[in-house]
Amino acid sequence: MRKLITLLILFFTTGIFAQGTITGTVIDSEMVGPLPGANVMVVGSKKGTTTDFDGNFSLDVNSSTGTLKISFVGYKSKQVQFSLSGGSQDLGDIILVGDDNALDEIVITSFSLAIDRKTPVAVSTVKAETIETKLGNQEFPEILKSTPGIYVTKQGGGFGDADIRMRGFNSENIAVMINGVPVNDMESGRVYWSNWAGLTDVTKTMQTQRGLGAAKVAVPSIGGTINIVTKSTDAEMGGSVIASTGNDGLQKFGATVSTGKSENGWAATISASKTSGRRFADGLEFEGYNYFLNIAKEINENHELSLTAFGAPQRHGQRETLHTIEDYKRSDRDIKFNGDWGYRNGQVVNVQDNFYHKPQISLNHYWDISDRTELSTAAYVSFGTGGGGGYTGNADLRSVDSDYRSAPYQPLNLDRVVDENAANGADGSQTILYDSRNDHFWTGLLSTVSTEVGEGWELLGGIDLRYYKGEHFQEVKDLLGGQYWADDSNVNDPNRLTRSGDKINYYNDGLVLWEGGFAQAEYSDDNISGFLSVSASNTSYKRKDYFQYSGDEKETDWINFFAYGAKGGANYNLDDNHNIFANVGYFERAPFFNTVFLNNKNIANEDAENQKIFSAELGYGFRTQNLRIDFNLYRTIWKDKTLARSFIQGNQQIFANILGVDALHQGIELEFQYKATERLNVTGMMSLGDWKWDNNVDNVDVLAEDGTTVLGTINVAIDGVEVGNSAQTTAALGLNYEAFPGTFIRGDFTYYDRYFADFDPTVRDSNDIPAPFELPDVGLLDLGLTHNFQFGSFEATLNANVFNVLDTQYISDAREGNVKDPDYNGLVDSNVWYGFGRTYSVGAKIKF
Repeated sequence: MRKLITLLILFFTTGIFAQGTITGTVIDSEMVGPLPGANVMVVGSKKGTTTDFDGNFSLDVNSSTGTLKISFVGYKSKQVQFSLSGGSQDLGDIILVGDDNALDEIVITSFSLAIDRKTPVAVSTVKAETIETKLGNQEFPEILKSTPGIYVTKQGGGFGDADIRMRGFNSENIAVMINGVPVNDMESGRVYWSNWAGLTDVTKTMQTQRGLGAAKVAVPSIGGTINIVTKSTDAEMGGSVIASTGNDGLQKFGATVSTGKSENGWAATISASKTSGRRFADGLEFEGYNYFLNIAKEINENHELSLTAFGAPQRHGQRETLHTIEDYKRSDRDIKFNGDWGYRNGQVVNVQDNFYHKPQISLNHYWDISDRTELSTAAYVSFGTGGGGGYTGNADLRSVDSDYRSAPYQPLNLDRVVDENAANGADGSQTILYDSRNDHFWTGLLSTVSTEVGEGWELLGGIDLRYYKGEHFQEVKDLLGGQYWADDSNVNDPNRLTRSGDKINYYNDGLVLWEGGFAQAEYSDDNISGFLSVSASNTSYKRKDYFQYSGDEKETDWINFFAYGAKGGANYNLDDNHNIFANVGYFERAPFFNTVFLNNKNIANEDAENQKIFSAELGYGFRTQNLRIDFNLYRTIWKDKTLARSFIQGNQQIFANILGVDALHQGIELEFQYKATERLNVTGMMSLGDWKWDNNVDNVDVLAEDGTTVLGTINVAIDGVEVGNSAQTTAALGLNYEAFPGTFIRGDFTYYDRYFADFDPTVRDSNDIPAPFELPDVGLLDLGLTHNFQFGSFEATLNANVFNVLDTQYISDAREGNVKDPDYNGLVDSNVWYGFGRTYSVGAKIKF
């Protein structure tokens, strides 16, 4: 609270310099449409802003008269005089003309971003300004929590452990791209946000496309697409330094510098930062770094290159285990309770932790082949190293009432484990800590060519090639006072005595090849725009196992899955205020790696087949100078999903290969922005989903660990059961009020309802089993303050956020308990994670 008081003192003692506000709209002379992301600067100062996706801008200035410089990569800059009257001036439409000699921005994303009143998809966009002011100490994807159809959870609460769900689909069914390069894991489809946490410092815009999306690479996303565009060659010369603090010891420091474009065509941006502290729950210490580099060069009037490299090495403690509500209440730490950590020699030790570094390097080339034809190509490579921690052995390091705690719900006493291992002497450790590693190498090539073939017509085509090798193994991290760990998991070297750094339990490689391509035709005039696209891809999987097999059996053959898709859509601008759009598509997607090779063995699932997805959407938009409304209806049918589930029966690990699971996701979404007055902006959204499993699957074989012996069959009775793990009803309301020139006060309220618990379909073998329990609804309030002022000759910003201001206690994630227990009591008997209570952050930024 002292930091908040200090912020308020600075606010009331800092001089107010702003004289008024200038507004306007930047227009493309050729398309007669808005230019999103154009730079608007006051000549002779560092004060500026960028246009939104409607081309609009609003800029507070310190003088009643002056000159604005409006620029956009690939266009001739324009200077416009302003003279305030009554503290404001609307400059109206400002038209920029293309510049053949300008340095174009080299990102494939230009082919994947949606344009308002043109691209026929449901889209929401978050600008850099919003990320800078609202994110605070939240996780990167939480900036999207006020977007229709989105549910974001911190899960256990560790740094970077957040997860996002879109229209009821988990993260593996949402395509995430950074500067046009896909980043979903090639084996599981998941996105690990801790790998990208530092990108918030250099993100220019973050666009969410729900449903089919506008991505022109062959990415078969079911829920939608998230495009993250970083700052690059379009950055003005200058930079900034940042510093922030917050609850639980949060500290962040960083700096960004951009050269702007030099006379000989060079441009560069570099950024770096460090973040450390603890999280809201116990035992969640973390330390993370971020680096970003972009260098661009205009070779000549037809060729340009851009090199981008970024990464975010980090290590953090995790809360892996969910507990019952009663367990949290019995703990003296209440919702902060975390049972996955303890002390050794007085030092914090995380039994569950995560560490990873995934640098990504891409080289983009832009070739202006002719006045009508352009070629954009990106070659990229990524190296991932790291994994997550755990334990194995005789000691019970998970139960809340374990003997290895001084009392129930207290931190683990790892000194006792050390003493037991030491006393075991030559017999080795009885319990150890290990790391589950997931190192990988990933390289790819994306190339897209576009050509104008007539008035309003454009043809596009492209390829998407990828190679991925993931190396999976466990290694001894800490013998906890013992001499060795006996491991018999390697059939090629049984009964090994392993030590720190040695591989144990499993060691295998997963290899993935991807060849994709697309072709698309587009048409656009003043009122109508549309597209028709076809795509095809081939996904190949291979598995190598160095522990469970010998000789030629170590390596499988390649298993191929050919998939295709087609989509189309059209937008019609009824007039300057109203537009309607529709899209429809069908595509197939290869099953994920773990359903192709069953039970983590070289057992090919001969019944695995492509998932089939049909999606359709209708949308309506309304635009005036002060009001923007978007309304859309969607329906997605998902067929032939494969679920491979492992579980323990007696002392034997068995598994079920569930084929042909269908689901239906449909709903309505509403989003609006309203400029109520010159000082007050209002935003809001509402999303009503109806997501259910759409069929039962009977006579599913239950297989023994060998993958061939059939132990029996089960039925999966899920027809009509609600899809769990995401709130099906969401709503949000936001207010942003300029209390004084350059000083903004904001409030954001989000509401979640109809969240049904996640569940295991293999235990739902009867229609008599009750439906998944529904979590209580919850509303959360966030407040923020931003104050812009002059610091000598520099522009400065103070920013403060308080999240969950009312300290509302709520459940953010839940997994169903034993529904076959005759005394089962839904929420009471299930395992949950609580969301964070009240948290805050305070930061400062100085531009130069």
